[in-house]
Amino acid sequence: MSAAKIKVLCVDDSALIRDLLSEIINDHDDMEVVAVAPDPLAARDLIKQHNPDVLTLDVEMPRMDGLDFLERLMRLRPMPVLMVSSLTQAGSEVTLRALELGAVDFLAKPALGIRSGMLDYAELIADKIRAAARSRPRQARRSDAPAPQALKAPLITSEKLLIIGASTGGTEAIRHVLEPLPANSPAILITQHMPGGFTRSFAERLDKLCRITVKEAQDGERVLPGHAYIAPGDQHLELARSGANYVARLNDGPPVNRHRPSVDVLFDSAAKHAGRNAIGVLLTGMGKDGAKGLVTMREAGAVTLAQDEASCVVFGMPREAIALGGASEVVSLDDIAPRLMALVAASGRAQRV
Repeated sequence: MSAAKIKVLCVDDSALIRDLLSEIINDHDDMEVVAVAPDPLAARDLIKQHNPDVLTLDVEMPRMDGLDFLERLMRLRPMPVLMVSSLTQAGSEVTLRALELGAVDFLAKPALGIRSGMLDYAELIADKIRAAARSRPRQARRSDAPAPQALKAPLITSEKLLIIGASTGGTEAIRHVLEPLPANSPAILITQHMPGGFTRSFAERLDKLCRITVKEAQDGERVLPGHAYIAPGDQHLELARSGANYVARLNDGPPVNRHRPSVDVLFDSAAKHAGRNAIGVLLTGMGKDGAKGLVTMREAGAVTLAQDEASCVVFGMPREAIALGGASEVVSLDDIAPRLMALVAASGRAQRV
């Protein structure tokens, strides 16, 4: 008996996008578009009728804004939602808000040549739908919720580094880790799978929420405590040395594990240049990027954490790392930030003895 197909409902006011997504999805044996809708009001009845596994949702639509619909949907009937976003500054900000509201991931509309551009990413779209179907939808954090209490600042040296990798579900997981960190936490380097144009908005959004400074990494800049550096979309981020200092290096080398930026590239560089002075963290995400890199970091003497299955949106990358023996600890998302500060404090005590 064959496995049931993933049922997808596409909601978009563009007939072209609806047709393209239907063509791409129906071309895969394990998924099918069960219905399409031009706006959220039409989608409501179709959701009741077809009970889809995954919803693709445009943001700008007539009769009801996509974000308003998403917020209501995640409150009343949580389900896996993939946002269909434009590759613009405004599009990236709205998409990040959608991820905060509970969307699992997003598909980016190409700026030019929509048909050829969408078809070029057919396999990526299919992978995102598969990951969404396996995901655990999260309800949004209330906008009026108080910021988490700051963790106690450990005594640190500038040598200590936190190295974080994530993919699907990672934008909110990263916020969850960074927001409670004290202003003088160790320097942090982050690779989150995200296209160019989105990472700057992501960094700016986190910078407003966090006590540390969060920014998009620049090639050659010194890596400083109290700062988090996010890999720009479409560029690999690496840790390097310049004399006594750590610096960030960017390159546009070929994709690794189909990704640029790649978590493995960042983790491998941290293993090489920081060794036991680094702490590696692999968060939620589909695929296996970062799994081998976490092994390399652990072999170089780093403490390595993998997010546990129960708190992941998609337990892909952490599961692969755990299977390879790359994780010295498996930790719930809620416990990662406190654990990082405890490890840094313990390291500081050891250095002073």
